[in-house]
Amino acid sequence: MSWEVILPFLRPIEPLLKDPEVTDILVNGAARVFVEKCGVLQEVPNAGLTEKYLQVAARNVARVLGDEIGPDKPLLDARLPDGSRIAAVLPPSSLTGTILAVRKFHGQRYNIDELVRLGTLTPEVGNRLRRAVENRENVLISGSTGSGKTTLMTALAGLIPDHERVVVIEDTAEIQISAGNLVRLEARREQATAAAVTIRDLLRMTLRLRPDRILLGEVRGGEAFDLLQALNTGHSGTLATLHANSASLALARFTTCILQSGIELPYRAIRSNIADAVHLLVHLDRRQGKRLVTQVFAVRGYDPALDRYDLERVYERE
Repeated sequence: MSWEVILPFLRPIEPLLKDPEVTDILVNGAARVFVEKCGVLQEVPNAGLTEKYLQVAARNVARVLGDEIGPDKPLLDARLPDGSRIAAVLPPSSLTGTILAVRKFHGQRYNIDELVRLGTLTPEVGNRLRRAVENRENVLISGSTGSGKTTLMTALAGLIPDHERVVVIEDTAEIQISAGNLVRLEARREQATAAAVTIRDLLRMTLRLRPDRILLGEVRGGEAFDLLQALNTGHSGTLATLHANSASLALARFTTCILQSGIELPYRAIRSNIADAVHLLVHLDRRQGKRLVTQVFAVRGYDPALDRYDLERVYERE
């Protein structure tokens, strides 16, 4: 299955879907359409959409992808096998008409050297990240949506020795890796005919699959506790991403996610365990359309009396 399957339902925006420079298409009701092109968000005038067309298109796309959307189930979050994602919101949940968001998956992989040439990271940061993978450090990659977290994780995954068994866990399959001993797991939202399979379910199963390395596409909630348990029980060399506004705030976000697990642990004990488990923090930002590594910190410990992490600055872009 590819874009050709759903193109008949999205003819007015077909040129945008086929434009290789467009990464995101955002429909805010029939009157407003935006695209991200070459890293810049811009409005598309006269897209030729109507509200009726959008609602029919959303239902048809959902049906083709084995899901459904309608007044009783107004949300759609689906993926094509090529990794592209489609999200939709129907009225009355949307107050501005039918919302459609398409994130295209281009499938382009970059290694560390290429990211250095692109200016995403400096040569010194590239060398430090290589050592982190070689030394089996646990690396937490943070940033906002579209900042390049998955791109960086894919580049780091390419440094993993081919003989190691790698288990990749994702909410939506995006990480590209060609390891010889590779297991890929993907969560599934509850659908009309299928029960949900959560990231937490998959992470718990992963520990029974004898992984040498765990790659977790995104830490969002209670699975953070299971990840922490894995990191503190010998599963070194793990890579994970989460949404945060800075490297230090990534640790606070990680703590919050653990608290969402429902496991009752003292707050400072959680923070101390995180300091033992996470070795390196890498943060990415988007600046003027470019994706940049802006912070790298090594985690050296945690002072419970001051409730403060001991972070060693490896790199910080002004």
